Amino acid sequence: MNNAKLKTAVLVSGGGTNLQALIDYQADCAASGKECPYEIVCVIADTKKAFALERAAKANIPTEICSPYAVMGEEAAKAADRDSKRLAVSNAMLAACKKYGAEAIVEAGCLTVLTGGIIKEYENRIINLHPALLPKFGGVGMWGHHVHEAVLAAGEKESGCTIHIADGGCDTGRILIQKKVPVMPYDTPDTLYARIAPEEHKAIVEGLCMLADMIKK
Repeated sequence: MNNAKLKTAVLVSGGGTNLQALIDYQADCAASGKECPYEIVCVIADTKKAFALERAAKANIPTEICSPYAVMGEEAAKAADRDSKRLAVSNAMLAACKKYGAEAIVEAGCLTVLTGGIIKEYENRIINLHPALLPKFGGVGMWGHHVHEAVLAAGEKESGCTIHIADGGCDTGRILIQKKVPVMPYDTPDTLYARIAPEEHKAIVEGLCMLADMIKK
């Protein structure tokens, strides 16, 4: 087996708690002398407002902003349709991944559905975290609290999170890991999220370690 660390780009849109879980595991391995199978070489955001960028900077990880405005220009981005913006952002993210020599990609709360060349060049090397038990509650509009609201509205008895291979669809692709939690009668979207979040942090680390093992064999 190849023992080199898997050079990984992490894509983000928001607060970056799952990015932090990956950073913390990497740091814990270094402190304990344990071998971490991955190395985060860059963090790429599709919005300049993502707090995850601050988390990356604090960990001395290079960052790139690939928002529609940043990669298309303000006027072009305002005039563009959703698919055009998706493609422009995806292409810019691909260029950033190549810039830092990334061998794999983790979508850690990134709201851009990747499309175009990045899917082909990183085929079977992109994993995504989704805050529900796919194939339920996936697809367009199913992100963040929207997912938890839908789970509660449907009267589900359990929810959780999924790590899957990203294949260019919206929350499609081979499932690698699922972690489940009960849904309580008193739950709100916030309380359900609070129960799922720790499982997300475990799952994203396990998922990237699994991907590293699959690629490096």
